[in-house]
Amino acid sequence: MRGMHVVRDGAREAPPLLLIHGSGASGASWSPVVAALAGHHHVIRVDLPGCGQSPPPPSYDVPAQASRVAAVLDDLGLRDVAVVGHSSGGYVATALAEQRPDLVGSVALISSGPHLGALLPQPLILRVLLGPPFGRLIWSRRSDSVIRRGIQATAARPVEVPGDAVADFRRTSYDAFRALSRCNAAYLAERSVPDRLAALAVPVLVVFGAADPRWDPSSAHEYEVVPGVRIELLSGVGHLPVFEVPETTGGLLSGWTSRQRAVGTPHRTRDA
Repeated sequence: MRGMHVVRDGAREAPPLLLIHGSGASGASWSPVVAALAGHHHVIRVDLPGCGQSPPPPSYDVPAQASRVAAVLDDLGLRDVAVVGHSSGGYVATALAEQRPDLVGSVALISSGPHLGALLPQPLILRVLLGPPFGRLIWSRRSDSVIRRGIQATAARPVEVPGDAVADFRRTSYDAFRALSRCNAAYLAERSVPDRLAALAVPVLVVFGAADPRWDPSSAHEYEVVPGVRIELLSGVGHLPVFEVPETTGGLLSGWTSRQRAVGTPHRTRDA
């Protein structure tokens, strides 16, 4: 669909819920929470361009990725969508709300750092996998075990990584991952995520692990500039709440979307 791999779960007439993964991952990374969410939602998972089973795009810029996601929602005829992004997927979710407020009913960010200043020194295995001079060579020779260890390094507790998520991560090339990282950094450098969301009339939920090793957990409070934001800090949880505490994460998302449907969502027009 528009050159993107899309998976849908749940009743098509149920309230739509879009799940956007982080850099290098895929829609399969949401597997631990899909069954619970699909009981009350029409769940849409996308593989962003160049990730998982979606082909590489002309540009990895965050706004360009958001435009591709918007085209998918247009093709499906969906509006008033609850959009959830994990890590850098939160930047695509934010850019989607900036570009197409007519599509977005609410935004939930999970482990999405607010700006580059909140980035912590990364786990050693990630620095080796991603950085020169050895990153490209090691990337091409990664075993499933190495991929799992790289993902698990961002958790604060032992996690099981689904096999389909590992297989999809293997499909993401080193060049694609590096390009995504550069474009994400450019998006953050241009303007912080809290400032972007504060300018939008959209309800926002922020979920952060209090033991996140990638982003300073205290930076979650910088989202307090967003009017009406709800911030949830999860004790003893790292960068992967979906894997680490799937029941808690799924419950937060379901409760959030139910509350927004109950109160109604004010929409900003494109010209506002």
